[in-house]
Amino acid sequence: MTDTAAGPVRAPQHVPAPGAEGSEGMVQLLDRHGVRHPHPELDVHLADVELLDLYRDMVLLRRFDDEAEALQRKGQLGLWVGSRGQEAAQVGAGRALRRQDHVFPSYRDHGLVLGRGVDPLHILSIFRGVDHGGWDPVATGVHPYTLVIAAQMLPAVGYGMGVQRDGAVGTGDPDRDTAVITCFGDGATSQGEAAEALNWASVYNAPVVFFCQNNQWAISEPVSRQSPVPLHRRAEGAGMPGVLVDGNDVLAVLAVTRAALERARTGGGPTFVEAFTFRMGAHTTSDDPTRYRLAAEVDAWREKDPIDRFRTHLRAQGVLDDAFEARLAADSDALAERVRAGIPAMTDPDPASMFDHAYAEPHPQVLAERDEFLAAWEQHDADLRHDAHAGGVA
Repeated sequence: MTDTAAGPVRAPQHVPAPGAEGSEGMVQLLDRHGVRHPHPELDVHLADVELLDLYRDMVLLRRFDDEAEALQRKGQLGLWVGSRGQEAAQVGAGRALRRQDHVFPSYRDHGLVLGRGVDPLHILSIFRGVDHGGWDPVATGVHPYTLVIAAQMLPAVGYGMGVQRDGAVGTGDPDRDTAVITCFGDGATSQGEAAEALNWASVYNAPVVFFCQNNQWAISEPVSRQSPVPLHRRAEGAGMPGVLVDGNDVLAVLAVTRAALERARTGGGPTFVEAFTFRMGAHTTSDDPTRYRLAAEVDAWREKDPIDRFRTHLRAQGVLDDAFEARLAADSDALAERVRAGIPAMTDPDPASMFDHAYAEPHPQVLAERDEFLAAWEQHDADLRHDAHAGGVA
């Protein structure tokens, strides 16, 4: 995909949009009881080992989430943003990615990030307050977490346009063609950056998948106050296809996201995917959802739990047995132990290190600001020593 003086070259018209036909209906492959249903356009056929890997990732994600919340309650983390209930959406989308694809996450997308090989302690170090994200975006294909709502969406489009100009879209080489996925919640769709990103991606046919996890609540505001129409319908105004998928069905999410990413890689342009799911816990550990959410709503969604649903299906198919679950329980305990040991071992960074990577090369203004900061820091230490000495003399 390249640009000409007249504007961007448009996508080949034969590239199908995943789920475009009848997109008002929700794509679902596993119903709430774990029963498999075929889909006329979108489906996945996985080996048993692949199915077990999906289940493993979902279970480990939930254990990681539980441990992180417990650590925050003990004062080991400043804040935690939980993902309970959204495991199928995150793991399914993450498994659809290829090595060369790039992820622009929000602050809740732990499943996608862990699926790219990021060390779980590198996620927790953000919430410990010792760095802004400890992983290498180039090596992992994951941009650092974005804590400002919707702020990751425009950079994702820009990255996708860069991929176009590098000639890594529509070449037919599966190891080169690249897609970008940006993740956000239902509340982010009310931000101006979201509208700008959708419009820009569509105009320039950028290879971007907009992955919206509609967990029904933007902090304390229901999705009905974010949009008068289903969120995936927002795509129509931007000129791209929108797909609604059962976000608690890991197979359906995998199928839809895989198709959308492949469409982007082959030059078909952007797609908006709405994963319809539910945030089972609080917005963050500083939130009390009982003040705005009815217990009956939570109970109804608990019956649609994505892990329980997938487990029921795998058990019924004879894919999952007691031996695998025992090994997985041991692995979960090992992960929890590693997390519990790793957090207290994190050391505070050198305060001056925040100036080190502002620019790739030394910058006179940044160096001057660093020197001013260090002088103030040294004076602060001297004042503390003086006050301590004076107090001791007194």
